[in-house]
Amino acid sequence: QVQLVESGGGLVQPGGSLRLSCTASKSIFSIYTMDWYRQAPGKQREWVAGITPGGIKNYEDSVKGRFTISRDNAKKTVYLQMSSLKPEDTAVYYCNLETNPPSWGQGTQVTVSS
Repeated sequence: QVQLVESGGGLVQPGGSLRLSCTASKSIFSIYTMDWYRQAPGKQREWVAGITPGGIKNYEDSVKGRFTISRDNAKKTVYLQMSSLKPEDTAVYYCNLETNPPSWGQGTQVTVSS
């Protein structure tokens, strides 16, 4: 199984920015779609964004225009650049590699608060 390690979370004020990273343990990463999910307290985990091996990107409606997903296959890393952050973006963010079974990272906390 592929191990995924996220980093980059933290506390940021509303309107601020953060960049999350997720690095995979194996180069097989490059042939799979990567996704970011998030889970807020008391809520179900929800899909945020995804990027195919060829670089096609998709976003959940509430983050369109504010979040950007990208990948660097040579570094086995996917990124989530988050801008114009809102308190409702507060959650634990997880990366997901669409292997079978899927691979998940341990999560990184993002807190948007003044």
